[in-house]
Order: sequence, then structure tokens, then C-alpha cells
Amino acid sequence: MKLKIEVLSKIHDRTEFDCGNTELNYYLQKIARQHITKGISKTFVLINTANPTKIIAYMSLVVCEIYTTNIPHNWKNKFPNKIPAAKLARLAVLKNEQRKGYGELLVIDAMEKTLNVSTNIGIAGLFVDAKHEQAKVYYTQFGFLSLPNQLDNLFLPLPSLANNLANSIKK
Repeated sequence: MKLKIEVLSKIHDRTEFDCGNTELNYYLQKIARQHITKGISKTFVLINTANPTKIIAYMSLVVCEIYTTNIPHNWKNKFPNKIPAAKLARLAVLKNEQRKGYGELLVIDAMEKTLNVSTNIGIAGLFVDAKHEQAKVYYTQFGFLSLPNQLDNLFLPLPSLANNLANSIKK
């Protein structure tokens, strides 16, 4: 099986995608392509090149701006009042393909894309909203830090992101 991550396009079959979460399914099936066209977000899909229309997993990336009062204390003093960042807005894997490492592939790809963008545009790191406690635990394994007074918002500063990526490549 040869996996590939590419931008969502008309060739991908969105109708059959079911990750077990109605909201994430609906976004992919009805909204993601519109957001790509309007420049609101970019959705990437993981496919098997042998069956390139079937979506195994997807993620959506956006740009965001965060007030530094919302980031961990040890990073607050390093930034101005508001900071630009990338955000992993959505991540979903087909129900029957979960727990096979596909989510990890997409998180690492989101980190790589964020690092690549940072060479041309100023951003402080990568944010993610964890929809539940299990997701929060999942993202912390990649080095994401919990934000104070926010159960679901996590932050991965650019220096940590670059370091984590370098370490994952060595594995």
C-alpha cells in the first residue's frame, strides 16, 4: 500500500467517509471544498494510490491569531499581545482505519507544513482544538501544551515543533 497526502479535490469520494463523528463527516462532505475555494482553509486527504478516490483520513489547516493571555505562562513573555499561528482545525480517520497510525501521519504532515510556511511567513506555532479528553491526550504525545483555563485548546510552539519533527525523522 502506497499512501499519499494531497489537497482534497473533486476526484475524492467524500460521500462514503465516516469517522464516527457526524460533525467531522459533515464538514468533509459538505463544507471542506467550499472553504478551499474561498481560501478559508485547506483540507488534505490521506489516500492509498491504488484507490485514489477513497479518503482514508483528512485534516484541515487554517491560519489563526491568538492572544498571548491564552498561551502557557512560560511562553507569554516571549511574544507580543497577539500572535499569528497555524491551526489544525480538523482531523478524522475512517472508523475501520482508526488506530493504524494514519492520524499520526497527518499530525506530522501538519507540523511539516507549518514549519515550511514559517520560512516565508511569521507564525508562532501550531494550535489544535482537542474535542475531548482522549484527543487531548493524543495531541500531547506530539508535544502540544495545554493552554491555561482552556480544556480543549493546545499549542505547539515553533521551536518545539521543529525539534519534535527532527526527532521523529530520526526514529
